[in-house]
Amino acid sequence: MQKPAITLMIKAARAAGNVLLRHMHKLDALNVVEKGRMDFASEVDGLAEKEIIKEFRRATPDYAILGEESGPLNTGARARYTWVIDPLDGTSNYLRGIPHFCVSIALVENGEPIHGVIFDPLRNEIFAASRGAGAVLNDKRIRVADRKDLDGAMLITGFPPRERERASAQLKCVDSLLLQAEDIRRTGSAALDLAYVACGRADGYFEAGVKPWDIAAGVLMVREAGGKVVDYRGRATGPMDNRGLMGRPLVAGNLKVCDELQKRIVDTGYAMAFDAG
Repeated sequence: MQKPAITLMIKAARAAGNVLLRHMHKLDALNVVEKGRMDFASEVDGLAEKEIIKEFRRATPDYAILGEESGPLNTGARARYTWVIDPLDGTSNYLRGIPHFCVSIALVENGEPIHGVIFDPLRNEIFAASRGAGAVLNDKRIRVADRKDLDGAMLITGFPPRERERASAQLKCVDSLLLQAEDIRRTGSAALDLAYVACGRADGYFEAGVKPWDIAAGVLMVREAGGKVVDYRGRATGPMDNRGLMGRPLVAGNLKVCDELQKRIVDTGYAMAFDAG
């Protein structure tokens, strides 16, 4: 039986997804702002986030909210629960007309995601997970792939603008991985990357600089699908609410692929690039 929180999250995600779809035919007319170097947001991001927040404020007025566009809202000492929202993960894809983006929502309790929904409105795919209850894609149970190692693996990564000073170290790692992996993809949506690992479409994922709204739902998805998520040193991922706003490195996959991928990141010196802070 679907949990009430998931029902609410799906309703909110669909409302946001409808906003994204309605504006797709007029991308040239959108107001776009550059939040940081090569980090863009459009008015659609804000409109979609407002739809989600409206649903949550009506149903759970005492919960805190952390939105990519709005930032922390309703925070306080008594805010045990936080809605973590990315109304449009894959903004660059969306603005260029590349059909790969999603809505990502997580409910986080004391820094740990307990419910997550990732909605791809173009494919009408809803990934959902609840802590201890597994993960589903359109109500069908999903599991991570059973690949035993990196040989022939399909991996996904990203090259975010805020991580370009470490690009050489990352490319050295990529060079090493391509000696074994079938391929390494860069799709432009961290949330969908993690959802694809959870359902076995990809074997592993690694990326640095990701924020709670990028990954909170996807991290839970991978875990509940039988996978593992750690940082580049093999440590826990840290809080996924407004206490964890600094970007972080992330590795995900089934237990064997995640461990081997994380070890390769260390062995190639890529992890060391983060040691200085």
